Amino acid sequence: MNFNQEVTDYISKAKEEQIILLESIRQLIHEAVPGTTEAIKWRMPVFAKQKDYAYLRFLKKHLTFGFYNADRIEDSSGLLEGEGKTMRHIKVRKGEDIDPKLISKWLKVVSK
Repeated sequence: MNFNQEVTDYISKAKEEQIILLESIRQLIHEAVPGTTEAIKWRMPVFAKQKDYAYLRFLKKHLTFGFYNADRIEDSSGLLEGEGKTMRHIKVRKGEDIDPKLISKWLKVVSK
């Protein structure tokens, strides 16, 4: 996996419980989309294949796990938040907020 030191440094600044979530999401991203690269853009980790497709951000009370090209995602469960046409996100407060199978499916769709 192609981990970027700047992203590792960004994650290390989060609260301890958020670091665990950030690292598990990061791992999930790389497993779902082999060949992913990561970089800090707009002061947050951004994940790309040929183009940017996902981002992570930590805030005081939750993480934001966002998707570019979100209009490609079939979200019958209504988990995605946001008003944008092509950018949406989910808020992550605890590990149970992440469904690895569903998120992997979404990542594969938005990374194409």
